[in-house]
Amino acid sequence: MILRTIEEVLNSKNNVEADNWASRRFLVKKDGMGFSLSETTIYAGSETEIWYKNHFEACYCVEGEGEVEVLEPEPGISPIGPRSIYALDKHDKHILRAKTDMRLICVFHPALTGEEVHDADGSYPLSE
Repeated sequence: MILRTIEEVLNSKNNVEADNWASRRFLVKKDGMGFSLSETTIYAGSETEIWYKNHFEACYCVEGEGEVEVLEPEPGISPIGPRSIYALDKHDKHILRAKTDMRLICVFHPALTGEEVHDADGSYPLSE
């Protein structure tokens, strides 16, 4: 069994921060689960262009409000709020906008190593 507290994650390399988000990676590739699990805060007023071309991601919004704008393959804008989920099932290129701080529970497949940050095109590299 794997058991981790937020304090353990905050004091590890699995606490990854950028200008407009902070991600606490609770489960990562080395845990052998086949997916990773993170709690991510997207900061109010931020806009992040993302393209997970190497991963699938699903996010459950616990608190806050914003929107996700899909650019490709099927353009559209959808609101995000508490108790809603969005899943990027087509490696969707998108923009994530936060009206307020948004706290999301995120699952990635394949699993993240835990130390990733977005590269120039908004993706995470595929780890070996």
